[in-house]
Amino acid sequence: MTPIAAPDLAARTDPSVVALADIEDAARALHGQIERTPLRKSRTLSQITGADIWIKFENLQFTASFKERGAFNKLRQLTAQEREAGVIAMSAGNHAQGVAYHAQRLGIPATIVMPLATPFIKVEHTRAHGARVVLFGETLADSSGHAMEIQAREGLTFVHPYDDPAVIAGQGTVGLEMIEDGPTYDCLLVPVGGGGLISGIATAVKARSPSTEIIGVETRMYPSLYAELRGDEAVCGGHTIAEGIAVKTAGRLPLAIARAKVDDVVLVDESHIERAIALFANVEKTVAEGAGAAGLAAILAFPERFRGKTVGLVLCGGNIDTRLLASVLMRALVREHRLARITFASDDRPGTLAKVTKVIGEFGGNIIEVEHNRLALDIPAKGAEFEFLIETRDAAHTKEIVDALRAKGFVARKSAERP
Repeated sequence: MTPIAAPDLAARTDPSVVALADIEDAARALHGQIERTPLRKSRTLSQITGADIWIKFENLQFTASFKERGAFNKLRQLTAQEREAGVIAMSAGNHAQGVAYHAQRLGIPATIVMPLATPFIKVEHTRAHGARVVLFGETLADSSGHAMEIQAREGLTFVHPYDDPAVIAGQGTVGLEMIEDGPTYDCLLVPVGGGGLISGIATAVKARSPSTEIIGVETRMYPSLYAELRGDEAVCGGHTIAEGIAVKTAGRLPLAIARAKVDDVVLVDESHIERAIALFANVEKTVAEGAGAAGLAAILAFPERFRGKTVGLVLCGGNIDTRLLASVLMRALVREHRLARITFASDDRPGTLAKVTKVIGEFGGNIIEVEHNRLALDIPAKGAEFEFLIETRDAAHTKEIVDALRAKGFVARKSAERP
């Protein structure tokens, strides 16, 4: 596929600023400083999707994200004077931890500006790596402006999360390792936020394997690079589960590189991202944040496009709130019809509940919770409403239980797909 072109905009930044040699130099510098994360073929996901799927597990970095690569590569190039003065970054998550962790290792003072609403656990993790955390503003844009003010006032070096050649070169080492450790790919699916990861990977991969397609993946709520490559205005907003790629505007240098080297960008819905997170947990027994699951989400969204192809996925991070992960996994059970609510009305007589639970148990249903409601106004005063949340094998098993209850005289009023 021919890369999407827009020469009038591409001229604004020179994509040759980052070359394969820069990424190879970064790879040598990163050796022993970060994890060379495993690349594994997923036989089960390949069977499910019909694609030959290879996964790069960047969630196994110490801070559970690829962001360490670019952060270290930038920090190691600072002058002695810049190191002494310190660095500053703005981030609500993975970049913050990557900069803080490696700055501490290198003895460089680090300041991280984070939005006021940043989850407490992310703030604490960043502080635990020795960084000074400044909470400011409602959005990352607010935090960015405040970070620039502090930088100017204190003479710090700004470490941008994606719009920096050294950061892009560091992120590009992901692609280099995938080419060196894996098969010949038909395409790589890369999550896109500001564009640092995909521009680095595209630079490395197109130099080593020109025939491999580089396809970016964005959430439909934040189609920044997708729109820019097509000359459209991006309409961004909303609470996405993939907050790591919820960026309203791609970086200028990543955009220029993407115009030259990225073949396409696809958009995925929240439901596909949720399913991908659940599949990583249930099949690969690994934790993926929303952004990290975006590549697999694209295969779920466009199965025919990738069926029969050898596809590399970048599982770029695993920093997901545990409560959110629990919710996603429970919602997956509902989607698969393995959790169902069965509601029916009956006479409110002793033994009724026992008879119903006996039927459900005999047919292999697992009762999660029961609600016994005598106050529903749409049933007789001597009656009651019973609602069961049950776990079953699948939709057919749920129907089998409902039919068995009907045969015993208990007719369900509804069967809802909510947990």
